[in-house]
Amino acid sequence: MNKAMKLNRLEEGGVIAVIRKIRKEDVVPLADALVEGGVTTLEITVDSEQAYLMIEQVKERLGSKALVGAGTVLDGVTARMALQAGADFIFSPNYNKELIQVTNRYGAISIPGVMTPSEMVDAYQEGADAVKIFPASVLGPGYIKDLQGPLGQIPMIPTGGVSIENAGDYITNGAVAVGAGGSLVDKELIRNQDFDGITQLARQFTQAVQQARGEK
Repeated sequence: MNKAMKLNRLEEGGVIAVIRKIRKEDVVPLADALVEGGVTTLEITVDSEQAYLMIEQVKERLGSKALVGAGTVLDGVTARMALQAGADFIFSPNYNKELIQVTNRYGAISIPGVMTPSEMVDAYQEGADAVKIFPASVLGPGYIKDLQGPLGQIPMIPTGGVSIENAGDYITNGAVAVGAGGSLVDKELIRNQDFDGITQLARQFTQAVQQARGEK
């Protein structure tokens, strides 16, 4: 699957699960549960213990069923390590030119974190495939809408404070997808080994996005 196909798949799915600091033994059943609920883009943050091994394990487990990438990547060195582990995409909370360049050399999807219009344009011109609007909760869905006129050509993915209640609003206002952390990857459910509960959350997020797009 080439990068264009992966990017299209990410956007079609509409929900990116942010998996942060969970036990290695929980990552595979968690990934299975998310995919069962329709969330097929999984971000494993590199500040998680054994993050690169988890990326490898989840990719081996899911194969073509999901995209598996790395999050909280701050620089090119870290990006390279994640890409060597097989990451399909690189998410970062910041804008770093080297990070984008490294990711593009590996043929993976580059999604740097931005907030201002100037950062968005700079990142996109540098070769970013999409931009992560972070932290999205500070300005809300209306900010995405306001950006669509002058910058609608740039795919935007709000992350930070995204919930089942507002995911659809972000999509309606122009986001191509949303990133969801604790509201989707619920750590209490994981501690209780309630992966059916994770699947239900994943279905609710997926349905919210589909309804916002008029697909269901």
